[in-house]
Amino acid sequence: MYKGITAGEALDILNIDAVEEFREVLKETTQIRRKLMENKVEACSIINARCGGCSEDCAFCAQSKRSNADIDFYPLLDADSMYNYAEKIAEKGVSRIGIVTSGRSVEYGTKELETICNAVQKITTNLNIKPCASLGLLDKKALKSLKAAGLKRFHNNLETSESFFPEICSTRSYGEQINTIRTAKSIGLEVCCGGIFGLGESKKQRIEMLEAIRKLDIDSVPINFFTPIPGTPLEKFNDISPLDCLKVIAAATLMMPDKIIRVCGGREYNLKDDQYRIFEAGAAAFMTGGYLVTPGRSLEEDLEMLKNISISL
Repeated sequence: MYKGITAGEALDILNIDAVEEFREVLKETTQIRRKLMENKVEACSIINARCGGCSEDCAFCAQSKRSNADIDFYPLLDADSMYNYAEKIAEKGVSRIGIVTSGRSVEYGTKELETICNAVQKITTNLNIKPCASLGLLDKKALKSLKAAGLKRFHNNLETSESFFPEICSTRSYGEQINTIRTAKSIGLEVCCGGIFGLGESKKQRIEMLEAIRKLDIDSVPINFFTPIPGTPLEKFNDISPLDCLKVIAAATLMMPDKIIRVCGGREYNLKDDQYRIFEAGAAAFMTGGYLVTPGRSLEEDLEMLKNISISL
């Protein structure tokens, strides 16, 4: 039995035209956030631990094999480099640090997985920050290795709705993504699972993805808004407005009022001076310090934003 509104009611929120009606929605979503986190929010950051050269063909991604984007290419960082970045960001009050790699997977029994496990173990043992990992489609053995090293939360996005997914990616199936998430949950890992909005999907498909995430009963829902990157198939595409972004956050919050809604990539590009409003819409967490190949805002800028609206980490 779901605690939140129905998918149909969530679609109604995306279709709201009246400003006053949406203000009433924001009052409710603000209360949901405060119930979860009082007057605090959680900040996370990521380590781009291996960049470029991905075998997947995601249309939005600068690292995919369909991209000609001007980005850096480098192999997996060593464990000390990952640890040193985590140490730096932990000192600033960030709660979680995600180790992210390009590519389809990090396979069990490889030197790469061993390196990541070493980094996770060192971070867990020595720092006041929780390591997360986003490493593609992992099997149970690989996930168990990460858990044994101290990992508590695994991240794997659905990217978009199942009905729209073939328009975005052909090198993996929706089912493979779902299976990875379920496998992580089955061994006792928390799961962070969300997607990207503004790729050309319909409003109905936006709710379709949120409903799929709700059915997976995950712990944290990262909401990303599409940022066009030169050199990618979608480089000239942009069909989501600032108000649309806030409606998506609000719909997610009301559908999953007991989950942490986490706003990540694209808030700077799409919301600009209205980024603070993500918290009105129900977001209880956000990503800071930049993304994989696109810059974000510094933690110092984000802390100033929080100060101006009387919210703290």
